[in-house]
Amino acid sequence: MTESENPTQEDRGNVRERFWGKVRVLEEGSRYRINHIEIKPGHTMSTQIHYHRSEHWVVVSGTAKVTCGEEELLVPQNSSTYVPQCTPHRVENPGVIPLVLIEIQNGEYLGEDDIIRLPEEDDSPADLGVDEDSANQPAQMG
Repeated sequence: MTESENPTQEDRGNVRERFWGKVRVLEEGSRYRINHIEIKPGHTMSTQIHYHRSEHWVVVSGTAKVTCGEEELLVPQNSSTYVPQCTPHRVENPGVIPLVLIEIQNGEYLGEDDIIRLPEEDDSPADLGVDEDSANQPAQMG
């Protein structure tokens, strides 16, 4: 887990605070979850992949810089993008105001252990919270 993914304080109810911003669960069922996500200006969520769910992001305010597979695009306010399952993806806020997204997760399994965080080009093993010996091991779920 990267520093940007570590909670800055205790998770409070359905709001999870992170270094990069916060996530609030709006609604969830057995095969879906709807989140309100706020990303601070200049911050990025880690590159990740999910094997059991897809995601659809709707930009409520700000502009999202989205990497989905090999494609990079800017998603302005009142627009959306789709992230298929098994696709590496990340979102960042290149702007000067908070980026607000509505995220719809859909799939057969929505557990936290289906978030596989991938190393960034500029991450050192210490940034990822791993020691040098385990840095070359394949990514683990969880």
